[in-house]
Amino acid sequence: MSAPPSETLLEFPCEFPIKAFGHADPGLAQHVLEIIRRHAPETGEDRLSLRSSKTGKYDAVTVTITAQSKAQLDAIYLDLTASSIVIMAL
Repeated sequence: MSAPPSETLLEFPCEFPIKAFGHADPGLAQHVLEIIRRHAPETGEDRLSLRSSKTGKYDAVTVTITAQSKAQLDAIYLDLTASSIVIMAL
């Protein structure tokens, strides 16, 4: 008999990049970092990168965390997508 499928292919803890997109706003990167720090408080600003779209209308924020569990990642994504200034999170 085969083993039940795993809920995730990730092995925790692991380095995991979280991406969030929004309209270009000077506060977007800090806002995304604050949301992530609710669930991964050890995440430093050095783990954040910001990239603007060609037109400058949108920004993409990537924060790489040391993920501890699928539940932690799920909670981060729920909070990011609930934010009024985050258009999409990947």
